[in-house]
Amino acid sequence: MRVIALLILVLLASCDNTRVYEKNYDFEDRYWLISDNPSFDFTVQETALPYSLYCNVRNSASYPYSRIFVTCTLKDSTGVELKKEMISDFLFDQKTGEPQGVSGLGDIYDQRLPFLKNFKFPYAGKYSVQFEQFMRVDSLQGVLAVGLRVEKPEEVK
Repeated sequence: MRVIALLILVLLASCDNTRVYEKNYDFEDRYWLISDNPSFDFTVQETALPYSLYCNVRNSASYPYSRIFVTCTLKDSTGVELKKEMISDFLFDQKTGEPQGVSGLGDIYDQRLPFLKNFKFPYAGKYSVQFEQFMRVDSLQGVLAVGLRVEKPEEVK
């Protein structure tokens, strides 16, 4: 059964024409330490295209808060900071308390939080994005993974 589910997931992922880069960092102990700041390196080829960048969050239903706050930092290959922004979003519905996002395995939910929309990179080359949890607790329980997704517009193939 798991093999079939994995095969379907691979097939669906291969049909994703907009994805330029996507990688997730799994937190081994099922919580995000304040000192753990995952960084993701990726390459941009086309500077004329507007890109969208997202922070992927995988959380369990045991996440103790309704919202999450994450600081996102975009740097170029020389380490120059191009953009730094705090994003926040609700992981649970404000009225019902029901988890938001896509559930693939029981009480685990995947969310895609927008960081930059229609962003044009200044030049082709390597870039990095770093995420820091900004919840003011040392260990953020219930966050299983965080990741970066970079997309190009749908019209471009």
